[in-house]
Amino acid sequence: MRLGVLDVGSNTVHLLVVEAHRGAHPTPMHSEKAVLRLAEQITKSGELSRNGAEDLVKAVDSAKAAATRLGCGDVMAFATSAVREAENSAKVLRKVADETGVELKVLSGVDEARLTFLAVRRWYGWSAGKVLVLDIGGGSLEVAMGMDEEPELAESLPLGAGRTTRTRFSHDPPTRSELVATSAWLEDQLASLARKVGKLGKPDRVVATSKTFRSLARLTGAAPSAAGPRVRRTLTDTALSQLIAFISRMSSSDLAQLEGVSSSRSHQLVAGALVAQAAMRALSLPELEICPWALREGVILRRLDRSNGADDTGAITRSGSSSKRTGGSSGLDAGTGQQAR
Repeated sequence: MRLGVLDVGSNTVHLLVVEAHRGAHPTPMHSEKAVLRLAEQITKSGELSRNGAEDLVKAVDSAKAAATRLGCGDVMAFATSAVREAENSAKVLRKVADETGVELKVLSGVDEARLTFLAVRRWYGWSAGKVLVLDIGGGSLEVAMGMDEEPELAESLPLGAGRTTRTRFSHDPPTRSELVATSAWLEDQLASLARKVGKLGKPDRVVATSKTFRSLARLTGAAPSAAGPRVRRTLTDTALSQLIAFISRMSSSDLAQLEGVSSSRSHQLVAGALVAQAAMRALSLPELEICPWALREGVILRRLDRSNGADDTGAITRSGSSSKRTGGSSGLDAGTGQQAR
């Protein structure tokens, strides 16, 4: 069957379309993004701005049209930290549903960690043993660890690359004092997580996902995306330290010219690098392996797990239909989709 997953994140609205069925490897067929930077459209009162909400409606409607055109039977749509934390999230979600027919489900940070862990586990298989997974998003850092498909530990911390940029830096490029203070602050923020991870013992494999980690790995010599998803890519603490010394002196416009860095995320690359470095050092990780699968693949895999071969799980939208879904499961894990405030 052809499935779509629509990810409303802090920076982008991303539609991924795959061919998949239960027990098979999901094959990507189409991917498209709209850069909205919703996290930067949160007002001082904590609400998503009117323009931000309108932009979101347009992006979701466009993604729904693309999914219909591409023949998706189901489209699983979810939102993460930017929408989750907006004071008017319930109102925004109703607006999206009323105007597009797409019912966004809000994922908690912990469920982001759980679903990302599932994707990593499936990518590497049981032979990977105990896996530790790190994912840096725009608004949060997710960490999960365990032997099974359900992690023993799943944590989400408000240490995303975009959030750290907005709250810790006031200059572009950041000043030396901002860099030093942010590194010390991150060390303090990660101390509790380090103790929790330490209690679970040493992992057999340490894995990182997300655009931030992929960009950092590419800038330190990892193979480009054109080499394919199965090429082994790593990020070492030594290489990351050298990279930070280089990129921390560059403006976001200059960073956008580097290979592997998108213009929509260049402004948060330095902060993302500091978060990555702080996490690696707090958890005593000299090297990370980059996994091509992350949250979106986790959502797809969980949907397939709950299918019995018939289309009995329901969908957030139906291909070719403009009406809002009124019943059935979202296709996400039970307890994963949250009602917004």
